[in-house]
Amino acid sequence: MRLIKRLPDIAAAIILLQTLWFKFTAAPESVYIFSTLGAEPVGRIGSGVAELIAALLLLVPRTAWMGAALALGIMSGAILSHLTVLGIEVMGDGGTLFALAIAVAVCAAFVLVRDHDRAITLLRSLRQRAV
Repeated sequence: MRLIKRLPDIAAAIILLQTLWFKFTAAPESVYIFSTLGAEPVGRIGSGVAELIAALLLLVPRTAWMGAALALGIMSGAILSHLTVLGIEVMGDGGTLFALAIAVAVCAAFVLVRDHDRAITLLRSLRQRAV
């Protein structure tokens, strides 16, 4: 039952980790995407680092909500880029990259809803320390 509860975390982390190869090796698709967005190579490498951090946070139950929040932010940017600049299909991929961004966003949103109590507890603790 615990493994089933963690499936969204693991699924999002796996998708994020598998895309790192393309970003960090300057695969033609990644270079095309970030060139089109005017953010090559800094955007490609920077988003890769952010996705790595999100994936690692997602794999640790205690920090999964932080990874989910980061992943949801990153994927929101990716989805918006597909809808406004890139198009759903990129370099003949049949919309695979767009679908993966949607899948990660949905998994991340699920994790945030599931673990909202951890986030609220941390925020309250930080607020009390600041006062």
